Amino acid sequence: MLLPDLLNALADLTAQEPRPEAQATAKALRAAATTDFPARPASALSAEILRTAALPGHPAARLIHAAHPWLPWQDSPIAALQPTDLRAIKSVVTLLGPGAPIRSDTLLFGLFYQAPDAYYPLHAHNAAETYTILSGSAHWQAGDRHVPTTIAEPIHHPPTLPHAMRAGPDGFLAMWRWSGDIAFDSNRMLPDPKA
Repeated sequence: MLLPDLLNALADLTAQEPRPEAQATAKALRAAATTDFPARPASALSAEILRTAALPGHPAARLIHAAHPWLPWQDSPIAALQPTDLRAIKSVVTLLGPGAPIRSDTLLFGLFYQAPDAYYPLHAHNAAETYTILSGSAHWQAGDRHVPTTIAEPIHHPPTLPHAMRAGPDGFLAMWRWSGDIAFDSNRMLPDPKA
């Protein structure tokens, strides 16, 4: 029951975002709640992911903790386009998308972990993106806005909006959603004086 519970919890949270693409993502997650994922090898960041998932936060974080052995944590699909040192600070699960366990050619959805106090520098891509923090904390830059995050509050980036994030002292665990031009090759690192 772990994966169906997790997928339904993530769908419920995604459905709170008032965008048609979010509603379509939530519908796809609910429809796949009976999908069975095989057990996966541990990620290099598994201990840190589990520690952050166990923090007080959204109930979905506890479900991620319990379902961890079945979640395909890996380097970000865009890791090859980024500096090597970024691979050591983050890990990603792609649950929905082309080639993901839940197939979609038009949407991407997954989970994201960033290590404590790590900085993911200014970058942009052609996809519209929404992050929702499930546990831990981060300080977000989206365009000219600099905001601390709140558990379960969506942070939306329209296409090509420069954004960056610094994890808090416990790191953070989030869900993420892409729509529009979901090709990873549009991702680009930008000049960032904080990097």
